[in-house]
Amino acid sequence: METLFIKGGRRLEGSVEISTAKNAILPILAASIMCDGCVKIIKCTRYLDVDNMLKILEDIGCEIAFDKDDVYIKTGNLHKSYIKDEFSKKVRSSIFMLGPMLSRFKCAKVAYPGGCNIGSRPIDLHLKGLRMLNVKIEERHGYIYCDGRNMKPNIVHLDFPSVGATENVMMASIFLKGFTTIYNAACEPEIEDLQNFLNAMGAKISGGGTSTIVVEGVERLYSGEYTPISDRIIAGTYMIACAMAQGNIRLTNVIPEHNLSLISNLKQSGCRIKMLTNEVQMFCNKRISAVPKIETQVFPGFPTDLQNQMLVLQTISRGTSIITENLFETRFKIVNELLKMGADITIHNKSAIVRGVSQLYGANVTASDLRGGAGLILAGLVAQGYTTISEAEHIDRGYKNIESDLCKLNVDIKRL
Repeated sequence: METLFIKGGRRLEGSVEISTAKNAILPILAASIMCDGCVKIIKCTRYLDVDNMLKILEDIGCEIAFDKDDVYIKTGNLHKSYIKDEFSKKVRSSIFMLGPMLSRFKCAKVAYPGGCNIGSRPIDLHLKGLRMLNVKIEERHGYIYCDGRNMKPNIVHLDFPSVGATENVMMASIFLKGFTTIYNAACEPEIEDLQNFLNAMGAKISGGGTSTIVVEGVERLYSGEYTPISDRIIAGTYMIACAMAQGNIRLTNVIPEHNLSLISNLKQSGCRIKMLTNEVQMFCNKRISAVPKIETQVFPGFPTDLQNQMLVLQTISRGTSIITENLFETRFKIVNELLKMGADITIHNKSAIVRGVSQLYGANVTASDLRGGAGLILAGLVAQGYTTISEAEHIDRGYKNIESDLCKLNVDIKRL
């Protein structure tokens, strides 16, 4: 078990370069098995989830090599169309392998995926989308068996704009002769990034980042290299940290347009934020005002992956905030830990009523999931005294050496 130790009370100062996005890298790694030869992923940040995905690729026959921050994936010796249960349980993104495996092998066997326990995350949308491509699917003994020998292009309408379902249907339709159109597709930036990667390897996809995506089937994908986009959730977490602890920070390798909902809320609360090309400069020198109402939505709405961090900010803001979680029903598990630190929060159905207090206090708390763990770090930045966060390995799933980044911003944080 990993533990983080934080002494609160320091203002944030300094500059940090934001790493490439976990949620962009994972589907790109999955998609690499459809490419001939060797794929090079530039600046492939080695999050815990990324390492687990690379282990999956190795297990099915890929040759993986590293050169500093770059990863090389050779796909010539693939020999498996199934993923072991031990891998699927560690990382939810194992489900992204369904589409690429169907494209490569015309069959796939995947165990039900694991990941953070933040509520029900059914994969029925993935399976329904694949069935609309004429994939025969059976679910038995904890595994999903897919037969894609009779796959064909089609019009696919998603009942909900699921990111994973959109990506799986995109990847499964790459080699189908004709056109596949996905309606009500997810619009997240990571979808457009996956499209750009696939197109760089020879695919013909348009509409990524909009609600309608069109895939024209091609015969093959080729070798190539690609740099994924930067991580908007890490950038957002550090902006919220600056609003909490106050200070003057500069974030580089940022795409500000990917965080407009957050930036708008922070500006209205009293923060000064300057958006430049691939950079954000932020200044905050006073206790900010609470955001009266926040609701998580699919992109471009407020992201659920920043909800816990924003909730923590409201615990020390002036006024009362009502935060509604519309996507994951158990994403308020952080609340019990924040109450130990002196927060004033009441849960009612799918909303948290947060009344700002003047001071949080250091305590021994536990990270039960990725984003909740990040939220506890932010609470520790401003808590009086010392905060100890156990089970910090959850945080490593989506933040690579978060303590190193925060030390660059003048935070007193250590890993024990």
